[in-house]
Parts: sequence; structure tokens; C-alpha cells
Amino acid sequence: MDKHNLWSIRLGFSGKQSPLIAAMGLEKFLEKSFASKFNKSVPDFLENSPKTIQELRAKRQALQNSASEDAKEMLKKELQVSFEMKSWWITKMQSEDYPLREKMTCFWHNHFVSTYQKVKVNHWIFQHNQLLREQAFGNFKTLTKLILQTNAMVRYLDNVDNRRDKINENLSRELLELFTLGIGNYTEEDIKNGAKGLAGLNLGEDQAVYRKLLENNDTITYFGKTGKFKAEEMVDIIFEQQAAPYLLTRKILQWFIYDNPPETLVTYYGDYFRKVDFEIKPLLIKIFTEEYPKDTAGSKIKDPLVYILQLMHELNATEMNPKLVAFFLKQQGMDLFNQPNVKGWNGGKEWLTSQIYLQRNNVADLLCDGRSWNRRIQFTNEMMGESMPQLKVKINWNRNGNHKSIIADLVNSLLFKNDETLQKEWESILKYDFNPKAENADNAVLRLFNAMIKTPEFQII
Repeated sequence: MDKHNLWSIRLGFSGKQSPLIAAMGLEKFLEKSFASKFNKSVPDFLENSPKTIQELRAKRQALQNSASEDAKEMLKKELQVSFEMKSWWITKMQSEDYPLREKMTCFWHNHFVSTYQKVKVNHWIFQHNQLLREQAFGNFKTLTKLILQTNAMVRYLDNVDNRRDKINENLSRELLELFTLGIGNYTEEDIKNGAKGLAGLNLGEDQAVYRKLLENNDTITYFGKTGKFKAEEMVDIIFEQQAAPYLLTRKILQWFIYDNPPETLVTYYGDYFRKVDFEIKPLLIKIFTEEYPKDTAGSKIKDPLVYILQLMHELNATEMNPKLVAFFLKQQGMDLFNQPNVKGWNGGKEWLTSQIYLQRNNVADLLCDGRSWNRRIQFTNEMMGESMPQLKVKINWNRNGNHKSIIADLVNSLLFKNDETLQKEWESILKYDFNPKAENADNAVLRLFNAMIKTPEFQII
């Protein structure tokens, strides 16, 4: 696979940025990516969703006072809003010239998990997502503090039930186990005392706030330090621990480059992460610029998001409805805003089970044939809210080339590896007497493309 294409996929979701990386070099591309802007306004689809505690209470009261059918209709509308939000985010991923911010937002989305299914307030989920986008290249310690102050997180991890007379340890435990240090780097006493420090951190208007009647003001001992610690002081203490940098550096390496990163690299980049005081931007620059010269193609299984957005780019499927993409992701186990649990998507081999592979091949056929997916996918009109026209797909290929050069171009774009057996297979599809000027030439190249994207080699980058 062409190195520029490989890194375009790694730093985004397709080969769309390959020419930019080739033209300006990786360092300049990263600089532009870090400087990328984003729209901070609230999307129109959230207009009628509750945004304040008062509006949420009014909505709940309306649900309680409504007939069962009316209540179901109100709940269905909020589910539709959630689906609109998935569509909105997928469109952002596709349309960005420098998509690294969205790629990193998705990384944080799977690190600081908070799902609509549990939170049930779309605006809070949107706020959470926007915070991840805003802080995508910022400071890990700062982001951790801000995440603890989101309504979405205190609701998702049950800190609304954590009060001085009835302690709930969920947020305290995941703060240590999944967000910062990892298993084995804290004690059960740290969790219990941390829960006391977080007691009373509850829902607020724009963010979570401590409620005086609910908070616990006991003196606690947290990682050997004694005092009356609250959320921000607790995070400061956590980031003083020896293990603080390594959980995140491992996950970043897994997200971008290696399904199984070498421990030497985890330690090496983790030590640097501590040195730069947990700043994300310099860590990413160091990882990407140092891993770029290495021959690492084939080290990672594509997640469903990269798989489908790469296909859409290669097929020029610009009119593809993002709601269909969202539904495909759900089928593949990568449902945006709805991870299966607080651990998030595990990735790796879980992205290539026999069922997922079969689904991918079925979708490859449908896309290459330009047919509407809803012939195969059970999808209600109420959720989609619109009809699905037939897709128009088109492969960009060199019309002055011969069969071997066209095969070589596609292999370079799509596959990290080719061998003699595969080459013979491609040449049997696009034969030596292939005429690029013939009326059916596009269809012949599309058949070759379809065969390539069904191989195990296409599933890996």
C-alpha cells in the first residue's frame, strides 16, 4: 500500500488526504490538522430536545401525564434525534479536509464512554462530544477534569446516586481503571475514598456541580495523601502516579497503528508523555513522525468506520445517506454514542469475526452494484424518514493504462500486501486483452475492485 494512502487512512478515515500528505509532507499535514477549526453552534436537530434541568423535568412530567401512545411517540422522537446526531457526526468525518480532529474525537469518545442509551438526554451527549472535539489535542489531565464535570458522565456512571449517606463507587472506579491508571495501579481503598471525594457531584445546568447537601466532606487518604479532596484535586493526585501515562499511550498506539503495540513502544512514548506534562499534541507529533518511516502496514484491522468511509471515498459515493452508514456501523458493533459498555469497543480481532466479514462482503456487493442498502437491511421508514435512491458509484482509474498498470494502481491504493496468487486472480478478472476504451471498461474495473475489497488483505492497514 502506498505510504501516503496508508497514513491518510490512519490519520483520517480514507485515502482522501493522500495527495495532501504527499504534497506537503507529514509534518505540515499534522500542523494543519492541529490548527483545524470546528463549528461550535448547536445543530438544528437538537432544537426541541431538553437542554436544561428545568426543560428535562418538564419533559419527564409530560411523559408521566401523557397517554401511553403519546409517551411512546415522544420517546421515539428523541431516538430519532440521537440518530440524527450520528448522521451529523459521520458527515463531519467525511467532509473535513483535515479529519484528524474527528479521528481523535472518536478516540476520546471510546475512552471516556458515555452513551445515549444510559444518559437519555441528547443535548448532554452532544455537549460531551463537543468537549472531546474541543480538547482533542489538548492536555489529558485537563480533559479528565473537564469530563468529570459533564452531566453526561455523572449520569452515565451513576454519580447522581453518589451521596454522603449512600456512596456509589462506579465513577471513582472507572476513573482509575479505565480512564487513567489501569488495573493493578490502585487499591480498593483508593476507590472507596475517591467515591467519597466525588460524592455530591451531580447534574447542573451546563455542567455537573457539587451539591452541598449531598457532598461528603470527610478527610480521606487518596494514594497516600490525606486531605479533603474533590474531583480536580483527585485528578492531580492520580496524574502524579507512576502508571499515569501508559494506559493512554497504549490506547493511542492501538487506535492509530498497532492492534498489539510492543510494550517497549508503550513505555517509550509513555515516558515522553509524562515529560511533556500529558500534552496530547506533542505526543501525537512524536508518535506519527517516528512511526511514519517504519514499515508497519498490515499491523491493524480496520474498524467498521474506516472500512465503510474508505469504500465510499474510493467509489465516489458522495450521495450516500449517512444514516445508512450509521446503521451499518451498528450492525458491525460500532454504534456511535452507544458502546456496549464503559470499556468501549475492544477493536482488534473483534472487528473481523466471521459474521462481520460476511456483512462487509455483502455491503461491498451492494455498493459496487449501486443498489440501495435497504433491500437487504431491515430499516424502518420512521427511523430513516426518507427514501433511499439508487447509488451512483464510479472508480477513478487510468484510462490510458493496461491491465497490469490498472491492477498495480488499485493494489497500491487498497491492499497492504499482494502476492503471486492474488496477482493471477486479478489478471483473470482484468485480462491481458482488456480495452480501457471499451464501453464496459468501467464495469470491468469495478468487478476487479469488488474482488479486491473482499480479500482479508483489504481488512487490514
